[in-house]
Parts: sequence; structure tokens; C-alpha cells
Amino acid sequence: MYTSQLVLLQMFFLMVPEGGRSQPSSSPSEAVPTPPELGPRTQGGTLQSSSEGTETPWTVPGISTVGPTVVTPSAPGNRTVDLFPVLPICICDLTPGACDINCCCDRDCYLLHPRTVFSFCLPGSVRSSSWVCVDNSLIFRSNSPFPSRVFMDSNGIRQFCVHVNNSKLNYFQKFQKVNATNFQALATEFGGESFTSTFQNQSPAPFYRAGDPILTYFPKWSVISLLRQPAGVGAGGLCAESNPAAFLESKSTTCARFFKHLADSCTLDPSLNAASYYNFTVLKVPRGMTDLQNMKFQVPVTLVSQAGSPLLAGNTCQNVVSQVIYEMETNGTFGIQKVSVSFGQTNLTVEPGTSLQQHFIIRFRAFQQSTAASLTKPRSGNPGYIVGKPLLALTGDISHSMSLLQSQGDGTCSVKRHEVQFGVNAISGCKLRLKKVDCSHTQQEIYQTLHGRPRPEHVAIFGNADPAQKGGWTKILSRNCSVSAMHCTSCCVIPVSLEIQVLWAYIGLQSNPQAHVSGARFLYQCQSIQNSKSLFRES
Repeated sequence: MYTSQLVLLQMFFLMVPEGGRSQPSSSPSEAVPTPPELGPRTQGGTLQSSSEGTETPWTVPGISTVGPTVVTPSAPGNRTVDLFPVLPICICDLTPGACDINCCCDRDCYLLHPRTVFSFCLPGSVRSSSWVCVDNSLIFRSNSPFPSRVFMDSNGIRQFCVHVNNSKLNYFQKFQKVNATNFQALATEFGGESFTSTFQNQSPAPFYRAGDPILTYFPKWSVISLLRQPAGVGAGGLCAESNPAAFLESKSTTCARFFKHLADSCTLDPSLNAASYYNFTVLKVPRGMTDLQNMKFQVPVTLVSQAGSPLLAGNTCQNVVSQVIYEMETNGTFGIQKVSVSFGQTNLTVEPGTSLQQHFIIRFRAFQQSTAASLTKPRSGNPGYIVGKPLLALTGDISHSMSLLQSQGDGTCSVKRHEVQFGVNAISGCKLRLKKVDCSHTQQEIYQTLHGRPRPEHVAIFGNADPAQKGGWTKILSRNCSVSAMHCTSCCVIPVSLEIQVLWAYIGLQSNPQAHVSGARFLYQCQSIQNSKSLFRES
């Protein structure tokens, strides 16, 4: 037998803002906002001022802004525009091959008029409009290639305005600052009812909107219901059965069930039986409620793999549902086109106070998309990183998220790891019990525990980096612990902590003014063990 050694490991993650680089803007808060839509125009050509339609002034070559005050009213007119040609980069398109909710420029949504489905459009996902204006008395003749108009401002002064045709206006994001001063105003603007009625005395909507509950139909009993996604409530995380699944909202929930008499619940409790999760059809669109005999509005739930029914065998309840995964394919206003379900099952021992933890996952993706696209990992920005999104790493040709150590309840290192988030500093640690009796194997095990598997080799410069394009990644600088550095020839040198330093910038390059990573390095704290033979001997 071998002696078992215990090593305390620590990890630090430090985001260091890049201070030596000249910035195109003095602060991130000065980035030009992108209004959600083209603003209104009052009668007579007078500009209508509003906080929603006002933008930060832009400097345009060939137009002097010295002297007269430069104003930038919203673009006049109330008309439908084609969003995509003016948005070469859709900054809110974070999930390749799938429709991101309220991202009105996401081509994977296949929506001609996104506002008919989405409750609102995320900032930067619709066309931005910028006007540069000077006093009209200064203009004799205009030869500008851009559209121009003469308006009258609120003070009765006529202004000559030129529409700036710059699609890159949509690249900028303005972070919403929430503090004690503006919290109540934001809560009033964006707050709403906690609970809404599902069925109302009115004709059903022609199609689902993002966030709407999904309707189901039980032909055997001629009953209309909702697709449920049980969620944990309270301190114990008990399963709440009435929690509805929401259209276009991919979500994962976990909850717990406790049984006083598992012998009776094993075959009688529908929550343990896989059949109760697919013995119905899903309505493609809400208007299918008006014609339940018409099967074209109903989608059967397809069972991906066989799942057995609960069976009480002696002191064991077999084939108990522990995980339910719904996969739904949607096609814009045509609604839900395909539904499939798969299960995870386990066995429970019949004893007093038996408990079960269940996982419920619902995923949405565009109809008839390729398998490769459905397996693509979400972006952390498009192109610039978004604070709080995963820091992307690359090992070989495999893209993954950088991670930190995570400890279990007893302090030992867990198989699960914390995901490193862009712009968020973190620290973690755990105790690692060594099993190998060889110094090189011990070193390898500690390194793998510190930086995870696979070991990150590169970090993504931008949040939409493609693993196939190596130019979008920067190499992580690293130097392992060595015996020579510790001035010891008969030692086993092991790392006991890892500090991940990331150099980043809010604005970065003038050619692409986005939050990005400039470099990263691994710094190990090493410890030498003098008597390596006594440490790794047999006993």
C-alpha cells in the first residue's frame, strides 16, 4: 500500500485593464448608444426631442462643428426598414445557428418583422441613425453625398442636418449603470407583473411570442394544458409542478422530491414515470386551440431513446426519471415544428426519507439547421467580449471555457469547476489528495487539477473567435516549476497555486473598438520537497 499525501491548491483569476494603450474614447460610458428604432417626426418638419431618440454627436469629415452647436436628432419618418444590410455584425447574436431572444438582427430567427414576435429589440440590433446639424444660415449650397434636410429645433432656429451613413454605429454598446439613484426609474420602466393569466376570454394569438407559455393537448382526455418545467422553490428546492416552459427560452432547472412511502409512489407518482412527459402533443401555434381536430396544428413528442416504466423490485424502485431533456425546433411565426425528448433514469432504494433530485432542460433551435451548427458553443460577444460571459480558451482545435478549481463540501477538489467570466476577478482553492508515488506523475496530476482538462493553450482575443482562425487567439504565456529554479538537485518541485492574469481593454484597437483580450499568462507558486524518496516510498 502507499501513503496518501494532501496538498492545498489555490487559484487566482485577475483581469488587468490595459492602461498603456491609447483609447479612442475617454471612457466606456461615452460610447455612442444605438436607439431601438427610428424616432418620430412632428408635423411641419420640426424636430421632436426625446431622451430615447437623442444620440451623442459624431464628427464627420468635411463638416465643421466649430461655432454652431451640433445636435443629433433622431432620424425623421416612421417607416419599415431592412435591418440586416446596415448591420454587418450583429452584436447580440451570441448563439450560432439558433435564434437569440429579442435580438432583432439575428438571421437565425428568420423573421421579416422581428417586432411581431419579440416584445422589444435589444440595443444595437436595429438600425442606428445619426444626424449632424449646423445653423442653416451658414449653408449656401450643399453638395453632400449623404441625405440632408432642413429642420426647425425647439427654439425656432432652422437647422441644416446631414444624415451620416455609417453602419459601424451599431458596433458600440453602452453599459447600463444601475445604482440607488436610477433604480426606481428603471424598475418602473422595465418592471411588470410577476404572474400573468394564461387563458383569457379572447381569441388565441396567431403565433407564439418570445416568453409565451407553450400549449399542449391531451387527445385521450380532450384537455388543453401547458408544457411544464418543474423548478425548485424554497430553501429545500422542492419541485414546483406549475412552472411553465417559455417559448424561445432555453433553460435548465433542478429540483428535489422527498418520499414518505416510496413503495407506493414508485408506480403511482406520474413525476417518476417517463410516459407522463410525452403522452401529449404540442400546439405549433396558439391558434391551434380553435381547431383541435386538425392535426396540422399539433406536433407529437418524439421519444429519442427508449425509457422503461417504474418498477418495484424488492427493496428497489427501478427506472425512476432523474433527467428530462426537451429539444424544440422552431420556425419564426410558423411556431414549433419538431419536439423530441430524452431521459435519464436511476434506481432508488426504498427507505424512510428517500429523496430524488431531478433535472429538466429545454433547448430551442432553428428548424432544419445543421447538426454542426447546433453543437456550436455560444459566443461571449460579437465581436467584443461582454462582461460576465465565459472567457474562451483554445487547446489544439478545441474551443472551451477557461475554468477555476471548485471544492466539495469537505474541502477536497471537485470534478466540477468554476467558469471564468470576462471582467470578473475570482479566487478559489481546494485540497487535493495525491495517489501517485512518482514525482513526475504527482506534478502532472497537480498541473491538470490547477488548470483543468484540457489545458488551455490560447485565449480568444474577441468573444466570437473561430477555432479555425488562429489569428483570433493569443498564446497563454506559462513557465512550469523547475528544479533548477529552486536550486535543488534532489527535490520534487510541485506547484501549489496558479494565478491567471489577463490583460484586456474596454475599447482596444481603433480599427475595431471593442472590449478584447490583449494577453494572458499563468503564474505558478512552486514548492520543493527535499526528501522525495521518503515522500514517495512504499509502506
